[in-house]
Amino acid sequence: MIIQATTTSNFGSFPICPTTRHQSQSRKIIPLNLVSSQKGQEFTSVTHKGDKMCECFDLHKELVPYGDAWNWQKVIVREKSGLIERNEECPDTLIVLQHQPVYTMGTGSSIEYLNFDINNAPFEVYRTERGGEVTYHGPGQLTMYPIINLRNHKMDLHWYLRELEEVVIRVLSSTFSIKASRIEGLTGVWVGDQKLAAIGIKVSQWIAYHGLALNVTTDLAPFNLIVPCGIRNRKVGSIKGLLEESCSNAKAHHFDYSQLIDITSQSLIREFSEVFQLKIQQRSVPILEFLVKKTESL
Repeated sequence: MIIQATTTSNFGSFPICPTTRHQSQSRKIIPLNLVSSQKGQEFTSVTHKGDKMCECFDLHKELVPYGDAWNWQKVIVREKSGLIERNEECPDTLIVLQHQPVYTMGTGSSIEYLNFDINNAPFEVYRTERGGEVTYHGPGQLTMYPIINLRNHKMDLHWYLRELEEVVIRVLSSTFSIKASRIEGLTGVWVGDQKLAAIGIKVSQWIAYHGLALNVTTDLAPFNLIVPCGIRNRKVGSIKGLLEESCSNAKAHHFDYSQLIDITSQSLIREFSEVFQLKIQQRSVPILEFLVKKTESL
């Protein structure tokens, strides 16, 4: 079954996605009581030479149900649309997190790229409004959702996609000495014939949302059950896999693989700030106490 997530009318509470039978046993899945983006607690800002602000919700250590994150983005988009209609300042938002295992499909995705019966899927499957074909999200993969007011930058979708690719290319180069590139005619970031980052966006009234997913320590096996992004003749890779293969890479010997998620998340936020010339303002997300307690028994 393909799930179509919906928000409730109350911005302060969202339905929690049902827990899949394939939960990771090593991580707690954190269902969030996601609130209006304007209500998070403010933390220290990362100063950048740009004068535009971007609030950042850094949840990179958490496994957030896909439906929660999707609904949260749509609430933020509605908030920003309201600000624009009232001619008020409309800053950008960045969310960084991991998902529990899930497959997502773009608005025009074809089920021919699923190598399983949709009525007996190994994980939940969501059809969303983003562009692109089917992909997988799961533990060890960092998903970055910029909710960007393109009026503050450049009202050009091709430019925006290339800038998102640039963020990942810089992360791989500056932090891991991995030389990544683009492939003409294909969206995403590649190292050789391995795709490390998938990108899919939706733009409404020049507000862009959805974003990119970067494989860090991801178990790549679930990708075998789909044709990732509808591309049959290329592989999917991860940062950890490349570092393990590259014994001659001096930096690889200095990384504790258990810290790769932390290191990569910090680098993603830093390079995003640089590429888009934004000052990052860290904020927290309230999590209902009883929901947190509930997950402690998982």
